[in-house]
Amino acid sequence: MITARAAGLVGVGAALLALAGLVLGDRMSPAVLWTTAGVILLLVAAACVVDYVAAASPKRLRMSRTGDQSVWLGETGQVTLLLQNRSDRVLTGRVRDAWVPSAGATPAMQDVRIEPGRAVAITTTLTPTRRGDRAAVRVMVRSFGPFRLTYRQTSRAVADRLTPKWRLRVYPRFNSRRLLPEKLARLRVLDGSVVTRGRGQGTEFDTLREYVLGDDVRSIDWRGSARRSDVVVRTWRPERDRRLVCVLDTGRTSAARIGDEPRLDAAMDAALLLASVAARADDRVDLLAVDTAVRASVTNVDKKTLLFRLVTAMAPLEPALVETDFGLVAGEVLRRERKRALVVLFTALEPGALGEGLLPVLPQLAARHKVIVASAHDPELARMAQVGAEAAAADVYAAAAAQRALSERDRVAAALRHYGVEVVDAPADELASRLTDHYLALKHTGRL
Repeated sequence: MITARAAGLVGVGAALLALAGLVLGDRMSPAVLWTTAGVILLLVAAACVVDYVAAASPKRLRMSRTGDQSVWLGETGQVTLLLQNRSDRVLTGRVRDAWVPSAGATPAMQDVRIEPGRAVAITTTLTPTRRGDRAAVRVMVRSFGPFRLTYRQTSRAVADRLTPKWRLRVYPRFNSRRLLPEKLARLRVLDGSVVTRGRGQGTEFDTLREYVLGDDVRSIDWRGSARRSDVVVRTWRPERDRRLVCVLDTGRTSAARIGDEPRLDAAMDAALLLASVAARADDRVDLLAVDTAVRASVTNVDKKTLLFRLVTAMAPLEPALVETDFGLVAGEVLRRERKRALVVLFTALEPGALGEGLLPVLPQLAARHKVIVASAHDPELARMAQVGAEAAAADVYAAAAAQRALSERDRVAAALRHYGVEVVDAPADELASRLTDHYLALKHTGRL
């Protein structure tokens, strides 16, 4: 392959030849003119051949990678490509480390100079725009000759063979992580680390302690007081070692975009915050992602590795354009959870999806487990539903459609509550906080 520099030399020679023809005029015969042009072309061609032969072969490169293998969505990672020159010539060239477009790789190309037997590292900065596995596609190397008149470049087949495989796993966005200190502070209050433990309906007995002025006399343990010859009271703590099952609906409704992200991503953010707080409360957290099949499952995980296991399982999930099989959801939950558990179903409050799929199987699920349906809605609907007196006809129709959507959502929520299911319906940016607060309230009152 020739470069623009070789073409430039031919152009310069042609310009000089044309200038000589203008100066000499009739004194330069056409034969001399064409002979001179042929000599120029031969000289440039010979120089190109020599330059091509002198260029180091990119096939003699050995490549390897090091760097980040995972990153949170919205953050930046770096991957280093190590190029080792195994030829006996200096390789002067250009390297293009190509990734999938959503990996956000920069820079696209980098110039290198590698001495024989030496290695050079080039760093690619990755700023992914989508979660999941972002793969390195191909490393193309262009090796220039000493005069940069020609270059050697690896073919696609050779480049695929030389390219070291690498995948960057992009974890889902965890924006609600900023709320974690606040929620854990509330949990410590409930757990009695900040204030005196109190008795709540259905809470677990903890210890006996001496009576102090101000304690509820109903908490006095008379038998314990008789054995100790002192007045002692019972203390209680929130329930521990309960089961929490987060079920992500990955069907068609999860593909709807709320703001600038799919509903599924908002559900993941809320599930991560809820799971983080529940693990700190010594509850056991499981995860299911289901549409017409089980797409991800995390069970019986130690709380130290829970967050890592959850984000690893969530990262490759994508909404499927199918109707979710809620019969499968109920069957999987009932099969996996023999004891009573808190089941949080992240889905959309849509009459078509829930009315025909979930409501028929809900009684058997709610009979054994405590069920919460968590749904993220678009606050734009509430804004569209409000129109002024001088609104245009198009705005009135849009407001009527928004009002109908809101009323259908309220009707579905009322039907779910009829079966004893609790509903947390909030805007996408508030769902994580409201759902975690609801969990803490249930824990405080002993209703898990």
